[in-house]
Amino acid sequence: MSNRLQYETSPYLLQHAGNPVDWYPWGEEAFEKAEQEDKPVFLSIGYSTCHWCHVMAHESFENEEIAQILNEYFVAVKVDREERPDVDSVYMSVCQAITGNGGWPMSIFMTPEQKPFYAGTYFPPASRYGMMGFRDLLLAIAQQWKINRKNLLASAEDILLYITPKSVEVQEKIDSHLPRKAAEIFARSFDEKHGGFGRAPKFPTPHNLIFLTLYSVIAHDDTVFQQVEVTLEKMRRGGIFDHIGYGFSRYSTDNFYLVPHFEKMLYDNALMILACAAAYKKSGECLFLDTAEQTAEYIFREMTGPSGEFYSAQDADSDGEEGKFYVWSYEEIREILGTERGREFCEHFGITKVGNFEGENIPNLLNGNKISREFEQERKELYEYRKSRAKLHLDDKVLTAWNSLMICAMAVLYRVTGNRKYLSAAKKNQRFIEEHLVDGDFLYVSCRGDKLSVKGFLDDYTYYAAALLCLYEANAGSEYLERAKQIMEETEQQFADQDGGGYFLYGTQNNSLITKPKETYDGALPSGNSVMAYCLVRLSQIAEGKTYTERAERQLAFLSGEAKGYPAGHSLFLIALLLYLHPPKKITAVISEEKPENILSALPLYADVRILPDSTSEYRLLNNRTTYYVCENHTCLPPSNELPER
Repeated sequence: MSNRLQYETSPYLLQHAGNPVDWYPWGEEAFEKAEQEDKPVFLSIGYSTCHWCHVMAHESFENEEIAQILNEYFVAVKVDREERPDVDSVYMSVCQAITGNGGWPMSIFMTPEQKPFYAGTYFPPASRYGMMGFRDLLLAIAQQWKINRKNLLASAEDILLYITPKSVEVQEKIDSHLPRKAAEIFARSFDEKHGGFGRAPKFPTPHNLIFLTLYSVIAHDDTVFQQVEVTLEKMRRGGIFDHIGYGFSRYSTDNFYLVPHFEKMLYDNALMILACAAAYKKSGECLFLDTAEQTAEYIFREMTGPSGEFYSAQDADSDGEEGKFYVWSYEEIREILGTERGREFCEHFGITKVGNFEGENIPNLLNGNKISREFEQERKELYEYRKSRAKLHLDDKVLTAWNSLMICAMAVLYRVTGNRKYLSAAKKNQRFIEEHLVDGDFLYVSCRGDKLSVKGFLDDYTYYAAALLCLYEANAGSEYLERAKQIMEETEQQFADQDGGGYFLYGTQNNSLITKPKETYDGALPSGNSVMAYCLVRLSQIAEGKTYTERAERQLAFLSGEAKGYPAGHSLFLIALLLYLHPPKKITAVISEEKPENILSALPLYADVRILPDSTSEYRLLNNRTTYYVCENHTCLPPSNELPER
């Protein structure tokens, strides 16, 4: 038995194609049916590697009795939040307004006109512990729709009024004090003992660490950078980092990064590579570079397709149990590695007979043992064994925004290391995007196989523009700069709010929803508006066009108003603001016999770099050796054979 989801490409929707629920994908057919049959709509939003989405699916959506109730009284619609961030954003605001929080699976009840009147997240199948069961909730709402619809419709109108963005006065001034205020907020919430900010659950949010790293460089404040160092080291030591297969999990459920929520997302790992690379460049601490390169190794090994595309995520669950793939018993490791080698490995990675997670063990180095490659052979043996022990679900759809973020990570890692395999991976992925996710200057959200999803949203355009700029900054070629300009022009045409400032999440090529979000807050991912500010600032500095400068200043002013209440929630905007206020050095390196990648990796990351052969009329070698021409703050220094400072 299959429902209409069988014709979709999203792994999440396909997971529900065999449900007894008569699911519809988001679209006109579902809402026309609801109107014709006079039924409310039940909207379920999630993603394929979401643990609690799996739980609710098994408990309720595979339950014949509950499915029968859903099919009789509702039209059921299933949405992959990663393919439809517009739908997710609109109804997440509803869920947060009604319940005070949000998350996935998201459960929304609405009219055939898409107006919501009730919302929640996970519901158990039957009422328990004071929580209403899904079966009882469905019957109650069906009854209210029949006998008390007037109140439900009034509630829907009130909710719609509440979530509809209000017109506000556009801020016209850029607030240069926001980075300092944000740094002070982070300092107050910093966990000196365990790293990170605030209490559990602790999300990596690497863009916060990247901001603090840049702020510490510009402000010459090593105290700020200590927060970054401690946090990155604790995460590297903890179970949030996979010590057997590498890569970072979604977040830590505790204060000290031991027990993760085990799913691995492409975007988290891209951002962690960027944070670690920046920290290494600032400090010279090899631990950070090692972490970045091990994370990249994980991406190449498990998250990269045959054409250089990057997959979206790996599941937390295997065989129906969260974390089963990743945990070990003390005896199991001794059986695999042998008594003595196994004992030494367990002692090093904090693995005991008692266990540290539900009687099993998550390998970690929170015991203070040295971070090294000492047990590399043992790690490889356990990695190979682990693959045969259980399987993880892979969400193999290719998302434009997340792939673009990994392009940035690989391009920056190339700049830091000089290793051309990272640049090659970035360029290959960019070609994949152009060949599979682009139609002229129009982008698409995702593809799987040969099938495309819907046309792109703000994040797709801004992230891709950022990726192109990162490739240009890696001296990959001027064609990337020209393509970035084209994408930015298309972004301006589709998404700009000429009256209220900023950029809408969906634009002229997308279908309209009940509200039109304009996201500015940086959550697990930086907002499209923040990335837009970054791209405009960098284009104003690289391309030096008046139009880019004016747009950048307008966007920075708009976001200054949005961020003033809580600047620490807008880290990528603050990075753009710091770059605007303190433009990077411009360094031209004229090389003699050195390889360009060796020169690039030795130069500061916080700089605009050009590498030229000894064949230009404007720039010449000094003393027949590699020569550096450095300009900063509208002043150029004499040419020198010495490397500029970090």
